[in-house]
Amino acid sequence: MLELLIANKNYSSWSLRPWLLMRELGIAFREEQHPFGDAAAFRAFSPSGKVPCLRDGELLIWDSLAITEYLAEQEPRVWPADARSRAWARSATAEMHAGFGSLRTLNTMNCGLRVAIAEPWPPALLRDWQRLDALWCEGLARFGGPFVAGAAFSAADAFFAPVALRAQTYGPKLSAPAQAYLQRLLDLPSLQDWYRAALAETWRDAEHEEEARSAGTWLQDLRQR
Repeated sequence: MLELLIANKNYSSWSLRPWLLMRELGIAFREEQHPFGDAAAFRAFSPSGKVPCLRDGELLIWDSLAITEYLAEQEPRVWPADARSRAWARSATAEMHAGFGSLRTLNTMNCGLRVAIAEPWPPALLRDWQRLDALWCEGLARFGGPFVAGAAFSAADAFFAPVALRAQTYGPKLSAPAQAYLQRLLDLPSLQDWYRAALAETWRDAEHEEEARSAGTWLQDLRQR
């Protein structure tokens, strides 16, 4: 059976992507969790010292996008069947994977928090959210929804799922179509399973906690203590 090595569900947006993709497509796997804070433990299984990693027997695949493409070689539903929507979905996924640095830095993933950011929001952060809003609206309009590249859940949606959790935490101003799309992701049973597990975690990583403290005023901390 495939083995997916991940970190804390409360923090690890990169781990969520292949985890959600495999769950939504019914790809069987065993989960192995390694908390943040022990770099040596990560180095023991990951060439980059990062998660996620996928084991398939003696084969190891690291990086969430590489894992996605490996899975696509075996499961065509990873990407849309239509060539146009597939090309768009791959482009959108690559953009998400490579970009949005301000969002990653200033809106760190911490599923259990609700945070108020002081106005005005940093311009670079606003630009990232505006670009995502435009990207989602484009996909929904071109391919008819309810998912970003058409009727079926695909890797593109899996890569945007951590952003849905960030939006829940920080409350950016989004258009109605974008907000509705994110809510559809949040309502997925698999994402709800991840979210409940994230809230139940009692691990705390100092670096991730400090990033969340720097983001703004904590309104709620819903995590188990």
